[in-house]
Amino acid sequence: MQKTGKDYIVFPLDFASVKEAKEYVKLLDAKVGMFKIGLELFIDQGPSVVQMVKEMSGAKIFLDLKLHDISATVLRAMGRIANLGVDLVTVHCSSSKNMLEKAVQGGQGKTGVLGVTLLTDNDAEAVKASGFKDEFVGNPQHLVMLRAKMAYDAGCKGVVCSGQEVQEIKKSFGKSFLAVTPGIRPAWTLLENDDQKRVTTPGKAVTLGSDLIVIGRPIRNADDPAAAAQKVIKEIEAALNPSDNI
Repeated sequence: MQKTGKDYIVFPLDFASVKEAKEYVKLLDAKVGMFKIGLELFIDQGPSVVQMVKEMSGAKIFLDLKLHDISATVLRAMGRIANLGVDLVTVHCSSSKNMLEKAVQGGQGKTGVLGVTLLTDNDAEAVKASGFKDEFVGNPQHLVMLRAKMAYDAGCKGVVCSGQEVQEIKKSFGKSFLAVTPGIRPAWTLLENDDQKRVTTPGKAVTLGSDLIVIGRPIRNADDPAAAAQKVIKEIEAALNPSDNI
């Protein structure tokens, strides 16, 4: 079945309370393809928040826990996560290939593993401060591609990357290897001092090949979040079907 504009959108439930999260699930059900549950809400509510989203929405669920621990621990944790029935979960690529392989094994074919290549608030200065070689400091994309290859070789479903790396990832690892892009900002919301260093617009991201785009504040902070989501859908569909706009 062909994807629609809605199917590309991942909305992060980055809220301090389950009450707020419920409000946005209700508002955005059928307006986004997936809800992302992050650390703050999951630590506060635990697995019950996953069940809440399942009961209130038909959208898929992305559990953004960014697992990073010894391989045996990640294997066991992923087994528990797979039993929750979520579609995707994040694991840091900054660990080892073995840890990524154990994460995939723990997912039991039920939950896809996404490797986090480089966090979107990291730039060249952050890479330098972490002690990486000049090759990676001068071009953080090289580090992203190195980690993406490790995720691919480990059997991960895909990676989280910026829009700047999507084309190269698709070229190197194929269309079925998911490219999930955070740091998405519609052109009408870009700020001069945005804290996300590596941002991309929705239309550009999907044109480059992003399979899923994470959009939070532009929708969450809008006077009418549902209308903002619909505006993003239109931008995505216009980018995917430019002939319709002639």
